[in-house]
Amino acid sequence: MAPTRRYCLAAALSVAACGVARPAASKSPPAKGATVIYPLHLGTYDARYDYDWLVLRTALEKTAASHGPFEMKQFSEAMSPQRVAQELALPHGRVNVMARAAAPAFERDFLTIRIPIDKGLLGYRVLLVRKDDLSRFAQVRSLQDLRKLRAGMGKGWADVAILAHAGLPVVEGSAHENLYAMLMAKRFDYFARGVDEAQWEIKEYGARYPQMAIEPTLLLRYPLPRYLFVRRDAEGESLARRLKAGLETMVQDGTLDALFRQHKSGVIEPLHLDRRRLLTLANPGLPDTPLNRPELWYSPGGK
Repeated sequence: MAPTRRYCLAAALSVAACGVARPAASKSPPAKGATVIYPLHLGTYDARYDYDWLVLRTALEKTAASHGPFEMKQFSEAMSPQRVAQELALPHGRVNVMARAAAPAFERDFLTIRIPIDKGLLGYRVLLVRKDDLSRFAQVRSLQDLRKLRAGMGKGWADVAILAHAGLPVVEGSAHENLYAMLMAKRFDYFARGVDEAQWEIKEYGARYPQMAIEPTLLLRYPLPRYLFVRRDAEGESLARRLKAGLETMVQDGTLDALFRQHKSGVIEPLHLDRRRLLTLANPGLPDTPLNRPELWYSPGGK
């Protein structure tokens, strides 16, 4: 990680940076408490994980009075998302928490804190398309219209099952980096990307693929919460209870909303999500998603 990135992450993880007061520093060594070890992700390209760890730290701080002190540190070895999940599954794995999009396998294998730390933003998708096809997409008014076009997705991604369940044709690519070339080669017609992802990808790959653009009129929505997961053991059960209590406090006192606005408004506003035609898809793989709690979910324009 570049020095500037490390400085930004350190700043983001300071509670003072997000306007939450720290308890006064103690002159005596703190009592032994929870140790939370979170991963360093290999090749990550955006600030999404910085936000995740800020939410994690704030949840721990919100519970300092009720659950005691804590130490939070990042594991030094960069790992792929797959490796992170493998480490968390091990009885003595080197990380004991991860932030990931919800999936049936994760909810089966790990303890899940079912409060979406990104307020469900990951489930809002804009489309990367070829500029020559913008007029075709401008005519899409319904899922039935969209079924005439082919989506591109990474092999095995959670989105594949969601789109297929909605009857949307999906072409899978074996590597994320190949999907942009596949789009340009007309192997499929659109690449549905998260709000956090699309703008960065245009900047990163736009020079290589100058005919790629963010489609300006459509917005897909499906339940795809980003959760914190911990290990299924006694330590994990204790940490899960603490994180749930901290996140519930953040929801009730407005801290989660404040952090979300502070860190996500910059990527939401340029895409004008509230002006787009909204197409809603179901996610049949997540039956326990707390959709009956509107306070947990972002909604463009407050709809």
